[in-house]
Amino acid sequence: MSKNGKYFFTSESVTEGHPDKICDQISDAILDDLIEKDPGSRVACETLVTTGLAFITGEITSNGYCEFQKVVRDTIRQIGYIDADYGFDYKTCCVVSSIHEQSPDIAMGVMDTKNHEQGAGDQGLMFGFACTETEEFMPMPIMLAHKLVRRLSQVRRENILDYLRPDGKSQVTVEYDGYIPKRVSVAVIAAQHNPLVKIEDLREDIKKLVISEVIPPEMLDRDSKIFINGTGRFERGGPFADSGLTGRKIIVDTYGGVGSHGGGCFSGKDPSKVDRSGSYMARYIAKNLVAAGIADRLEVQIAYAIGIAEPVSIMVNSFGTAKISEDRIKELIRAHFVLTPKKMIEYLDLLRPIYKKIAVFGHFGRNEKEITWEKVDKAEILRKDAGL
Repeated sequence: MSKNGKYFFTSESVTEGHPDKICDQISDAILDDLIEKDPGSRVACETLVTTGLAFITGEITSNGYCEFQKVVRDTIRQIGYIDADYGFDYKTCCVVSSIHEQSPDIAMGVMDTKNHEQGAGDQGLMFGFACTETEEFMPMPIMLAHKLVRRLSQVRRENILDYLRPDGKSQVTVEYDGYIPKRVSVAVIAAQHNPLVKIEDLREDIKKLVISEVIPPEMLDRDSKIFINGTGRFERGGPFADSGLTGRKIIVDTYGGVGSHGGGCFSGKDPSKVDRSGSYMARYIAKNLVAAGIADRLEVQIAYAIGIAEPVSIMVNSFGTAKISEDRIKELIRAHFVLTPKKMIEYLDLLRPIYKKIAVFGHFGRNEKEITWEKVDKAEILRKDAGL
């Protein structure tokens, strides 16, 4: 992406019935169940799904007890895999678990004692991003992609289009002039369906009830291209068609490929893992700085070392849009934001069973009250301190 010139940028999203997203939701459902019973739970849960099988593994240390079979089957049912005709359903799939305790070597580093503040659960680098392209302070391609699959899910769940099944994907290409989005060049939807619907009816319905409901008409023109179920059919979907794994949709979960990514996923990890808490705090920082008018586009990197509470580095990139120096922005971050794992967890109130809900449709750019890292409550004080 460039501050000057015309270019195109594409992002994608997936529904809750996509195999990888099934896994994210199962892993986070287990995390939620354990955090609710014991907020001090240490959870690193991975899930694999394939035809007729859900396999959970990982490291869990908790004073709570999780009925893994029930949590897994309830999650699959809530997603919508309720019939064996779908090739995968909550009643008949096999659920296998292989869970063991968190490594004691890691546990030492994240333990909060008189002589040692809770440190990072692992080394790693996390990024937060915000921009002025949308009211959510998110890049437009990923926001439109999320809204398309959210709407696709809605028309399925409400039986507005009763032939739809849980799997689905979206993709949006936006034409830019510099950092300004000008138009939607291409919109793509792939929607799983039953064998009875005619492809012509499906395409007409989705164009009318999904795409036209989401993409602003002023962003479409006669040159915009819309592709719906490009192969003609999408009957076989979910784990019956493709295996899934926790953490394989990290770009969908964040900024759609805009900016950088540290590589760590969120799902199945309690917030002592800075992959999760650090990324949420980095987004909170970037969003508040942009909302304060300090920059129109901002990326924040925070890096940690295992067992160490304070970040080992902070980096800021304003892409040439900042009203003050980037060194001054780093000073504002240090002055106004908490960055140790314990304080981030407390400040953002992360020890709550909120994670299954946010495992789909992106972790950022949402307005649900549970999502504390999307608040812009520091924007005014940052604006004043920056002298703007």
